[in-house]
Amino acid sequence: MTAILYGIPNCDTVKKARAWLERRAIAYTFHDFKKAGIERAMIAAWLQDLDWETLVNRKGTTWRGLDDGRKAAIVDAGSAMQLMLEAPSVIKRPVLVRGGSAHVGFSEALYQQIFSK
Repeated sequence: MTAILYGIPNCDTVKKARAWLERRAIAYTFHDFKKAGIERAMIAAWLQDLDWETLVNRKGTTWRGLDDGRKAAIVDAGSAMQLMLEAPSVIKRPVLVRGGSAHVGFSEALYQQIFSK
């Protein structure tokens, strides 16, 4: 079962996740938001497993660059999805999809749990 890792290549957390997978020779496909884009169906699938508030990275520069009115308008999954489609860099990274389940972020403990199944 191949995993798909979504993110951008220059993100430090994505780099850590990729290195972790590669050190363990775990097959995965990397989907670069910047080059390959993002689709509504992808985000909708992630929202089946993840809360929209978890997916929106409120600590990143993309979020901080939004005006207060735009930030205040993100109140539910629909408005968050629209923002993620317009500005994929606002998505917390990486998003890992394996076995039909989506996970966000990276920690060794999380990945060990995901790949021990």
